[in-house]
Amino acid sequence: MSKHQLDYLDELEAEAIYILREVAGQFERPALLFSGGKDSITLVRLAEKAFRPGKFPFPLVHIDTGHNFVETIEYRDAMVKRLGEKLIIGHVQDSIDQGKVVEQKGEKKKKKKKKKKKKKKKKN
Repeated sequence: MSKHQLDYLDELEAEAIYILREVAGQFERPALLFSGGKDSITLVRLAEKAFRPGKFPFPLVHIDTGHNFVETIEYRDAMVKRLGEKLIIGHVQDSIDQGKVVEQKGEKKKKKKKKKKKKKKKKN
């Protein structure tokens, strides 16, 4: 890589670190969404650069859809343990079970309902 490209990447990293610090300083209850995927891991690494050797001024939050690879969850848990940071896990299924969220039907089911409505209108 050329020096210009490295300089640009350093600039982007510095801007991301600045944004993380600004958010932590200006908001009462910030959080960092963390799925254990590559993008989340990158953000956690930026948070480390922004706030170490101290603790993060916000928790990591994972919204568990129930559609995760076991390896992803294991990696997430190991990373959080290594970091010593707080992890809040919300489960989509719990919200569905409590009636807070309504599970959306697939597009095919929606289309079938629309067709049925059209047929009823034509009959009447």
